[in-house]
Amino acid sequence: MARPYDIAIAGGGLAGALVALALARHHPELRVALVEAGDTIGGNHIWSFFATDIAPAHRALVEPLIAARWDEGYKVVFPRFSRVLDTPYRSITSERLDAAVRAALAPEQVMTGVTVSRVAADGITLDDGSVVAAHGVIDARGIAAQDVALLRGGWQKFTGQMLTLERPHGLQRPVVMDASVVQHDGYRFVYCLPFSSHEVFVEDTYYSDTPELDLALLKQRIAEYAQGHGWTIAHVSRTETGVLPVVSGAGHTAFASVFAQGTGVAGVRAGLFQPLTSYSLPDAVRFAHELAALDDLGSAALARFSQRYAAHHWRSRRFYRTLTAMLFGAAAPKDRYKVLERFYTLDDALIERFYAGQGTFGDKARVLAGKPPVPLSAAILALAGSGAPGFLETKRQ
Repeated sequence: MARPYDIAIAGGGLAGALVALALARHHPELRVALVEAGDTIGGNHIWSFFATDIAPAHRALVEPLIAARWDEGYKVVFPRFSRVLDTPYRSITSERLDAAVRAALAPEQVMTGVTVSRVAADGITLDDGSVVAAHGVIDARGIAAQDVALLRGGWQKFTGQMLTLERPHGLQRPVVMDASVVQHDGYRFVYCLPFSSHEVFVEDTYYSDTPELDLALLKQRIAEYAQGHGWTIAHVSRTETGVLPVVSGAGHTAFASVFAQGTGVAGVRAGLFQPLTSYSLPDAVRFAHELAALDDLGSAALARFSQRYAAHHWRSRRFYRTLTAMLFGAAAPKDRYKVLERFYTLDDALIERFYAGQGTFGDKARVLAGKPPVPLSAAILALAGSGAPGFLETKRQ
């Protein structure tokens, strides 16, 4: 019988891959197995972040993964104004993530195209009945459907395409939020990343009450957006979609089922994402570093660490859940953009801390100060919990 691995990780998405990379960096002596159902690590994704989201001590982990960087800041566009912010911006691609993992681990340690049927403290059982035995097991397979069903909030859903254009697009920096577009299905904005002079990633995003995503319609709207900017599409090299929960309420006990299995739990499966933006990368980086620093990496210790970490994260993100309640519970879908429009009039440093999940008490007071961009009575009800949206439905794609 083969010797058990030291660590086995179920799920080779962003969170699982970052844990594997952090362990390989800090504990090169360990045998780490990464098991992923897809054919590649990271699937088909682009993850973007503000440079200030990552602590200086943690940047070495993500630097090899960065496919594009913009040091001249980014732009936001709303019906009443546009603004350039100076914060540098970065993008990671799944191709870079896959290459980094394969460079850090031996070929037999990276298992792709393999479906997991069960995760337990002593190993990962695969669909064919074989077991990847390990002393320490981490479940990073993405949020479980039964846990999503216990949350309150809405959905962020999107389709993104990498467009190769016949002529230069003329963008000097990323457009992180273009909300000047026609509003459909809740709060809608378009996101543009200029990867080269002729290549731009365009994503059509919605803060919606429902998880349904009409791929053909969103592709059409991306084409119309390109046409409206005078861009002629020569080729589409990638298309990705996502349907992510944005959370206003429910307790962290919503994730009790995954913690009950007695293993470590990572990423969105443990609720480690920003409740208003569904943004998980900064938390995934921080979690990977803290886990890799543990003295005991057995399943029982990993389970205790993960549960404490996730519970603290849930408590510390209460303010963001309050803002989600305001966005979905107090604003009519066609007016949701006004909440973000007002937010982007605030101080640059406050906005940086907001996205990094490190807002101060003063930041929170400043965000809520003044007349809200939604009806006052609805805002009061949302803040009190009475106006929060209903239970989320199980994710469907």
